Amino acid sequence: MECIFCRIIAGEIPADVIFQDKDCIVIRDIHPQAPIHVLIIPRTHIRSVEEAEEKDQTLLGHLILVAKKVATKEGVSNKGYRLTINCGSDGGQIVPHLHIHLLGGRRLDDIMG
Repeated sequence: MECIFCRIIAGEIPADVIFQDKDCIVIRDIHPQAPIHVLIIPRTHIRSVEEAEEKDQTLLGHLILVAKKVATKEGVSNKGYRLTINCGSDGGQIVPHLHIHLLGGRRLDDIMG
């Protein structure tokens, strides 16, 4: 298994897990770009949005609802937060496993270029 997220999900690499269920895991980003920066990662390995298929529709919707739940748990739902999915190298995707960044805890105007 070469995918770092698959290895984290398998328990081979430690991570700061803040939520998990049968479909996904949520961890703190090791290089946070905001006071709250977590990654919502599906347990199913999907390389990117470009490789998502119709059969993944329920899972992808679930990830958004988990993000909402985590935003509330982390105390950023009232003031706002950002959800980002990077796709491909030009889109800023570093790990080839679809995941959602949840960022919050401060005004985020300066993150988008």
